[in-house]
Amino acid sequence: PFEQGCQMTVPDPSMTQSWPHVGLSQTTQVYGSMDATKLEEARMLLSGMDYSRATRQDEDGDTILHIYTAKGLRECAFAAAEKLRDADRLDAKEHKGKTALLVAVTANQPEIVQDLLSLGADINACDVKGQTALHLAAHYGLPLVLQAILSDRPAVNLEYNAHELKLYSVIHTAVFGINLKHKFNKTVLHLAVKEGNVDLVRYLLRIPLSNMKDFVNMKAHGHTALHMAAGLHSNPYQEEILRMLLSKGADPSIRNLENDQPAHLLQRSGPLDLRKISKD
Repeated sequence: PFEQGCQMTVPDPSMTQSWPHVGLSQTTQVYGSMDATKLEEARMLLSGMDYSRATRQDEDGDTILHIYTAKGLRECAFAAAEKLRDADRLDAKEHKGKTALLVAVTANQPEIVQDLLSLGADINACDVKGQTALHLAAHYGLPLVLQAILSDRPAVNLEYNAHELKLYSVIHTAVFGINLKHKFNKTVLHLAVKEGNVDLVRYLLRIPLSNMKDFVNMKAHGHTALHMAAGLHSNPYQEEILRMLLSKGADPSIRNLENDQPAHLLQRSGPLDLRKISKD
């Protein structure tokens, strides 16, 4: 039902440098890179579109923002979000109760998640099943999306989400709802370490969990987070991640299903010595 004039290349999701968005205050930072020219083109497209068409919902409840978000068209989504924010409809819900933010989460679009949050999207909005952005990101095991959501703290209601996530069986014994597991039995920490996401690892390990040592040493298919970190060969953040895990009680003596300790998974010719790191 909408004119799909925004045909733009989806940005590389691995990009993480901040870019001050044109037209926003200098204190507002946008997650990842964005093409300023394409953004202005998207704004012009939206400004030339009939107001009711740009802000209305179709028979499924989708706004043009829902559609651009689902397609991963970041610049178009940002321009549409600005339009709907001005119309006080940024958190409009489609027929399953999903706001554009929830669509961005399920579509694994961390940049759009951060963009929408920067524009004022409700981080605690729920769909018809009562699932928030945090629920969905945890359920599908999306560490970059989780990082984008948690970076908006304290706006995210961790106490509420922790209570609800227990009902969905994707949170286990953590104080702030961060000891999350997805369907492959990995915690958020496992996922963050496996991705080499040093910022998310640091964030998770700073949370004052009463069971931090147990959390750090949990296994996923026999591997602890320390095993996964030891396997981050050539990753520039490997040593930093190893040090953080060890400082929080990671046990280097634990063996995986192949009877390997984390030290056995380090590159044989590499410069890292797990025992030295542990002592440091």
